Amino acid sequence: MLEKQEKRQKRHKKIRAKVFGTHSKPRLSVFRSAKHIYVQLVDDEKRKTLLSASDLKIKKSKSKGKTTGAFSLGKLIAEKALEKKIEKVVFDRGGYKYHGRIKAVAEGAREGGLKF
Repeated sequence: MLEKQEKRQKRHKKIRAKVFGTHSKPRLSVFRSAKHIYVQLVDDEKRKTLLSASDLKIKKSKSKGKTTGAFSLGKLIAEKALEKKIEKVVFDRGGYKYHGRIKAVAEGAREGGLKF
């Protein structure tokens, strides 16, 4: 298990070397645990988190699954961002494959109105 985590951290480090968020175009950072998923909009210039959300705040039924919750989380973060006049973001998948819940968050944010 430790080797798997180290590989993800190595991939994440490579991604972070290329992806940088500003105040006008913040970084949409995603963290995925076994049960939940967390999203943040980060301004790397000032080193501040502008917005954050997690699927803990979203009511979901067990029949729908984690991927559906991730999609609605993407929509939620997009709504919050549009309220703060943020339309463009840079997507940071956190070293995870662009697949499953990570992809669902991105698609939900795009449907909510964010542009990558």
